[in-house]
Amino acid sequence: MHVAFNGWFWNQPYTGSGQYIRRLLSALHMLAPEMRLSLVVPDHARSLEHLPPDVDVLPVRLPVSGHLGKVWFEQRGFPQAVARVGADIAHVPYWGPPLRAPSPLVCTVLDVIPLTVPEYRAGINNRLYTALVTAAAKGAAHLLTISEASKRDIVQHIGVPSDRVSVTCLAADETFHPEHGREQEKHVRQRCSLDDVDDFVLYLGSYVAHKNVRLLLAAYTYVAQGLGPDVPLVLAGHTPSSWGTRRFPDLPAYVDQLGLADYVRWIGPVNEADKPSLYRLARVFVFPSRYEGFGLGPLEAMACGTPVVACDVSSVPEVTGKAAFLVDPDDSKAMGGAILSLLLEPDLAADMRNRGLAQAQVFSWQRTAEGTLAAYEHVLKTR
Repeated sequence: MHVAFNGWFWNQPYTGSGQYIRRLLSALHMLAPEMRLSLVVPDHARSLEHLPPDVDVLPVRLPVSGHLGKVWFEQRGFPQAVARVGADIAHVPYWGPPLRAPSPLVCTVLDVIPLTVPEYRAGINNRLYTALVTAAAKGAAHLLTISEASKRDIVQHIGVPSDRVSVTCLAADETFHPEHGREQEKHVRQRCSLDDVDDFVLYLGSYVAHKNVRLLLAAYTYVAQGLGPDVPLVLAGHTPSSWGTRRFPDLPAYVDQLGLADYVRWIGPVNEADKPSLYRLARVFVFPSRYEGFGLGPLEAMACGTPVVACDVSSVPEVTGKAAFLVDPDDSKAMGGAILSLLLEPDLAADMRNRGLAQAQVFSWQRTAEGTLAAYEHVLKTR
């Protein structure tokens, strides 16, 4: 079997799509080393780190740049490369499939946020692109997704039969572990400017509106009242170029409005290699998102032995099981109480830590690869 992958996001590991393609390709190579794998990339992707051995790389020159270049790559460049190598399966590992493909098309739809979150529907370009990839997804031979919640949304919003959608959950990488790499923690503290902090609560993610970070900030007013500035809230992740837009609410202004300037630390983006240490150093990880295709952050935190507080929405309960405090996505008092409980009750925190470690073991990239391979085989049998 020869599978050709759209590798647009390979060099963007800070995105969910980038992490997914990297880990899936490695897991497939380990599961079925005899399978031929090709990665189709735009020609500006000159450095392909972490590529498994024996993967063919097919660079495609883009005639235009920016968003139009991405659309051209998806709709023309990738299908042309698939035709050149005669792949049995064309796999687009994110929601950007071509309308036509020379081989049976498998597309992974991680989530349908553009169809469910209003902030993503602003602007004619966003609406046109969403209409294009929605139509293309309907024509795919098979869709993969990463949670039962996402599958329900795909069936409802894209309008494909449920038997054409398979769930292949994500997993935490093996580096997310309660002990692995502990010698790096001192250096991570230094790189993240946390040398002067013994304990902190962590949020790691983006600041787009549906991530609901406003709820976490409101919740932290209760933590601040109870503990003062000794346990700051650390906010990690890429900050937008401008705040106060429909997609990115003005969180720094909200911090000031709440009087939390002395309790919040913005540390910016974190290197992938530093994330396990940062999770382990945190006393609590908080994930206030209103909608997730899967919710890898809570799983990574649990795999590192860090108790989790999150919202009881979409796919999050599937990921966390009974191993996290889940609260209403509009209840800041409940979230603040959950954080305080884990900070102030060592026995409760230890119990949640143990539950989280056990829950994280339910997921593995081998299982993800096995489900993906089964989907390929099903497509080839029924073509």
